[in-house]
Amino acid sequence: MESVINSQTISTIRHRELTDRVNRFQATPTFIRVFILVAAGMFMDAIDVYLASGVSSYMLASKWSTVAQNSTFLSAGFMGLFIGSITAGLVGDIFGRRRAYQLNLLIFGFFTLIEALAPNMIFLIVCRLIAAIGLGTEIVTGYAMINEFAPIKQRGRWCAATSLIANCGAPITMLMCTIIIPRFSWRAMFVISGALALILWYFRRNLPESPRWNINHHNYDEAEETIAMIEGEMKNKGATPADIQATTETTGKNENDRHLTRNMIVAIVAVTAVIVCQYTFTSWVPTLLVQRGIEVTSSLGFSTVMMLGAPVGAFIGTTLVDKVGRKPTIISAFVLAAVLGIAYAYQTSSIGVMVIGFALTACFYVLMAVVVAVYTSELFSTTYRFRGAGIANGISKLVTIGMPYAVAWMLTTVGSTTIFFTIAGMAIVAATVVMIWGPETNQRVI
Repeated sequence: MESVINSQTISTIRHRELTDRVNRFQATPTFIRVFILVAAGMFMDAIDVYLASGVSSYMLASKWSTVAQNSTFLSAGFMGLFIGSITAGLVGDIFGRRRAYQLNLLIFGFFTLIEALAPNMIFLIVCRLIAAIGLGTEIVTGYAMINEFAPIKQRGRWCAATSLIANCGAPITMLMCTIIIPRFSWRAMFVISGALALILWYFRRNLPESPRWNINHHNYDEAEETIAMIEGEMKNKGATPADIQATTETTGKNENDRHLTRNMIVAIVAVTAVIVCQYTFTSWVPTLLVQRGIEVTSSLGFSTVMMLGAPVGAFIGTTLVDKVGRKPTIISAFVLAAVLGIAYAYQTSSIGVMVIGFALTACFYVLMAVVVAVYTSELFSTTYRFRGAGIANGISKLVTIGMPYAVAWMLTTVGSTTIFFTIAGMAIVAATVVMIWGPETNQRVI
């Protein structure tokens, strides 16, 4: 009995000691490598989302698909993202972070290439579903990995910077669609996306396991190896350990675990509002413009201008997240998105469409950078981080599955104005939930 108690005591002491060393990490070459490769994966996610938007509008204009088929195509993507998000959460928390991201880009890249050969919409929709499963894993894994490796005092900035790089994919992809699709058809976009994903998979195959995950699963020797490597890199560059108060986290419950249900509700509401509003707007903008009488090539050009708001918004989020705090940034962005959403519904001029659309897109990507990239992972301890983020992201995708059908119904029955009032309503609800129940996680040891 005494030996068991001693063993538990030693385990607890080592758990605390290793966790404290991780909390004192500074940015090193290993972390920069993780950051670059994870950000590149997030960039691929953005390419896929906006590729689907541009491709679907062109297929509709060329009579290769119908509005109903486009709705199914987009919904299949969201269903795949849902499955991937839930799967990543379970695999990442139970079997390790590395296993959660080793195969996702391989699956996505292969089936995206197959999409380029689709003989009809049914085949394309099936491939889209499978490819999106791989991509859904990427979304959950990427931000949580940065969260677990980043220096605590700059954690928000690094996570939001990942979102900034990722969301540069929005205007770049829409520009690519504008240039490539009219000349080489929509199939070329799938070839480019799939090939880039497979190249990235090659360079990411040897990323290290998260030391926080190893500590939490009592793999202390493996954690020690990674921690010692990073500490050696810090010593070589003359960086001293960060001045962080010793963590109170042990093998027992920490602050996040004591409020797990509350934090889960906040995460689900906030992420769902961000993802549903942002994906609904950006995925349907080209089609909405075509519905207003703007030809497809011009609509893709308009969308490209509006999508420039994505990196601008992500940059604003990166700047504010550590300086202002998570909650004030999130609440302000949700409220402003609601106001701009209603304003966009009444725009009739090309200039108004682009200017308000740009500002609305920027608000969405402030939220993407702060809510999805930073806040969600910080709401959960290492024990539940992937599952918590996976469930929140998964439910948001599950809701989004029905949005293409809802949008198609609104377009044919009540008009596009209702779409933007729906976006505004969801934004206000999310702002209220975060304001009342959301904890402030800025620079907090997790």
